[in-house]
Amino acid sequence: MSKPVVLIAEELSPATVDALGPDFEIRTCNGADRGALLGAIAEADAILIRSATKVDAEAIAAGRRLRVIARAGVGLDNVDVAAATKAGVMVVNAPTSNIVTAAELACGLILSTARHIPQANAALKKGEWKRSKYTGVELSEKVLGVVGLGRIGVLVAQRMSAFGMKVVAYDPYVQPARAAQMGVKMVALDDLLASSDFITVHLPKTPETVGLIGDEALQKVQPSVRIINAARGGIVDEVALASALKEGRVAGAGLDVYATEPCTDSPLFEFDNVVNTPHLGASTGEAQEKAGVSVARSVRLALAGELVPDAVNVQGGVIAEEVRPGLPLAEKLGRIFTALAGEVAQRLDVEVYGEITQHDVKVLELSALKGVFEDVVAETVSYVNAPLFAQERGVEVRLTTSSESPDHRNLITVRGTLTDGTEVSVSGTLAGPKHQQKIVGISEHTVDLALADHMAFLRYTDRPGVVGTLGQLLGEAGINIAGMQVARAEEGGAALIALTVDGTIPAQVLTEIGAEIGATSARGVNLTD
Repeated sequence: MSKPVVLIAEELSPATVDALGPDFEIRTCNGADRGALLGAIAEADAILIRSATKVDAEAIAAGRRLRVIARAGVGLDNVDVAAATKAGVMVVNAPTSNIVTAAELACGLILSTARHIPQANAALKKGEWKRSKYTGVELSEKVLGVVGLGRIGVLVAQRMSAFGMKVVAYDPYVQPARAAQMGVKMVALDDLLASSDFITVHLPKTPETVGLIGDEALQKVQPSVRIINAARGGIVDEVALASALKEGRVAGAGLDVYATEPCTDSPLFEFDNVVNTPHLGASTGEAQEKAGVSVARSVRLALAGELVPDAVNVQGGVIAEEVRPGLPLAEKLGRIFTALAGEVAQRLDVEVYGEITQHDVKVLELSALKGVFEDVVAETVSYVNAPLFAQERGVEVRLTTSSESPDHRNLITVRGTLTDGTEVSVSGTLAGPKHQQKIVGISEHTVDLALADHMAFLRYTDRPGVVGTLGQLLGEAGINIAGMQVARAEEGGAALIALTVDGTIPAQVLTEIGAEIGATSARGVNLTD
């Protein structure tokens, strides 16, 4: 078999290829060259990009085999996530790869604006010795206002606290108690503006944050303030900042990001008290290596059919270690459900019980959905598009959880209501320290059978001789029974045989067995396909 093709469309750290390993065919192209990109992506299973390659709806449509778009960085402005989701293509990035690098750059801008380091350096290289012109201010005892106390904001707060700065922060999504543990005082934005000697911005760019530090905000600051933005361009209004600098209402600024990039002409470049850098927030060898290695690992997981916690267009988020073993079980239960139902359910309930519900188990619903549609649609089913298949077919999907599980430590049930009102369900659990996958319930029947690659389920009316007939017909077909459970509601009533076998039961053999025992249904499941 040919290896999956991974297309690297931009220059990445050599560690990226090393992290991908030998299981893929690595190809390269110039992602900025549209023709080269569209030609190369047609044969790619995954594409790795940075910021110069535009993977839009046209490129995604051209990538007929495409399963993963991996951005070696944080921003996804150059990826059409909605088009990727509709096509079932997973989009991953490296959200934590540059947090240290970005935080350190913000700290560098704070130091540079406080001590005029770049300006003094430039003057001295021109032969000018101007010590008095570049008199600065100490950071010790100054107030640092952090706007946005996320991962980068926290790192900046911690590092600048070591300089003796007093840190206040504004972030409506952070509890004051959590901030207090870090030695940070949470305040209203107006209070931060009025009290801070340095203001550093660490917010995502959203409609609510664009222009947040604009003319109105800059009317509330003290004239000795320095404004730092190493987050996203546009959060600080550059025109308003230029006016405040010109009027002496702001003492200085340090900017790494701009509303329009590349930015080579700005009124802010005219001020000697402004330090400007060309979006260097993620530009360190360490950050680039972390980003490349991170997305390479995500590509490996995605192409192996596993859920990637960093995928931006997959529901579920970070997966607790206690939840992770349940993913393959839920998916297999979904496939078994489809085999038993023989049709797409009108309503599907994924029920999770027991200790596992102490964690976020939304991902188990997703995994079950992936299994439900695996043998229904011709397209490749992924964690990305499984919810779309349900939506397109009008399937109502619900997740139910409860910490109560009387018979098992943890229990997952996939239950569906069919078009005629019939209810079908399959339940499973993980047993022992090795997390053995077991089926423990089929609709109204209780069973206890280890999951296997090849299984069959037969419903019939309880009577003597059925098991013997089943064994004889399988033996004649050369099919060996590995395990079997017989369950019945009452003597002579509805009964079920669930069995595992060493190979696929041919459809004609299963049909013959069903006819011989008078089965109301005879379904086979091959979990290796």
